[in-house]
Amino acid sequence: MKKLRWAIDGELWELDASTPRTLEGAARAVPGKALPLGLSRGTKLFRPKLFRPNQIDFMQRFMAAPFLPSYTHHLGVTIQRVLSIPVSENWSALLLGQFNLRKFLSSLKENGGGDGVHKRDLKSIGKLFLDKSLYALGFSSEVLLTPDDTLLLSSDSYYDHNSSSIPRKKAVFHHKFPHHNLTVDAAWPALFVDKETGTYWDVPFSMAIDLASLPLDSGLSYHLCLHHNHGSPKQFQGDPIAQVPASLFAGVSAKCAFSYEKNVDIWRSKAQKLKMVQPYDIFLSDPHVSASGTIGAALSANFGESSVRLVEDAEDIKHLSYHNPTLKSTLLGDIFASVSFTAQHGNFQRLVSDLTRFHIRMDFPSGSKFLSGATRLAQDLLNSHQPSPEAVKMICPTTSLSLQQQLCLLK
Repeated sequence: MKKLRWAIDGELWELDASTPRTLEGAARAVPGKALPLGLSRGTKLFRPKLFRPNQIDFMQRFMAAPFLPSYTHHLGVTIQRVLSIPVSENWSALLLGQFNLRKFLSSLKENGGGDGVHKRDLKSIGKLFLDKSLYALGFSSEVLLTPDDTLLLSSDSYYDHNSSSIPRKKAVFHHKFPHHNLTVDAAWPALFVDKETGTYWDVPFSMAIDLASLPLDSGLSYHLCLHHNHGSPKQFQGDPIAQVPASLFAGVSAKCAFSYEKNVDIWRSKAQKLKMVQPYDIFLSDPHVSASGTIGAALSANFGESSVRLVEDAEDIKHLSYHNPTLKSTLLGDIFASVSFTAQHGNFQRLVSDLTRFHIRMDFPSGSKFLSGATRLAQDLLNSHQPSPEAVKMICPTTSLSLQQQLCLLK
């Protein structure tokens, strides 16, 4: 059961996605067409650890998994293992090795390995293991510069020389201010994934600077982002051909969003929990009924080739946009809102039926689109016309509904 806060932030801010396409195991989300225009990777929740290497290291240490399998369409089945290198108290490093099992079995079959292993075949089989194209190596390092400063470095190297296995490098610097987080990261190339189509894109160089206030239960928060892309985006080999998202083209964008969130506890249990019994999830241990609402505004200024294409994509918010062809600049603005309701019964301490949770959330990602739809709907009703399905669709929120029920927990 994932933390609800992480899921909610993923709706308003573009968060990194886990992927097996690279050794690092992370891909940036392609900024969406609708505002708040994917304010980079929302630093409301900073995840200082790199994705895949730390996951494998955790499973090797605590789940007795010496090797972890992975599957991608372009590589097939691969086997991965991590070697932890404790340099010092403030500096750690991980070395991730990957072996391409599908390619090895294919080579083994071509060399007659499928007909039985004879003495004269052992040398040829041994030579297959020396084939560098079967291997990939990833290095990641985390350095705690000060109690408030963290530096992350990663590098992926592939010995299989093809267009889908290009070397990748990444650097991330994170600083904790009082009530704020500052993140500066650069990647070359940077891997992006389109949430809607599942298509992956490589941008030769991408850099972002994020400043965000820390999340509060209620109150005002903001998020500022400066993002720069350089070079022509290239589609990941093997994916279906798709149109390049406008936000990935070369250019500079400055984005900001301000939101006000209010959480209200309608009811919260004051009954004592079971003594000497640790809840299975501390975030799901308090029976309650609550509601929350968020309203905010976002503004985006774009310069370069991407600005021209963003105007074409933002047809629904043209009256809140400005484009200067001479300066190749675009200014977009919009408002957004969200409301949610949560009800939970049980403390999640017992083995059987100790958690029932209901959650509903309605998002209005574009206020201008909602107002346009409401205006068209009102005109249809005043003129005694049948409401337009398009207008109804424009005012309907994006709704998510979840129900969690614990049946039993096996130890």
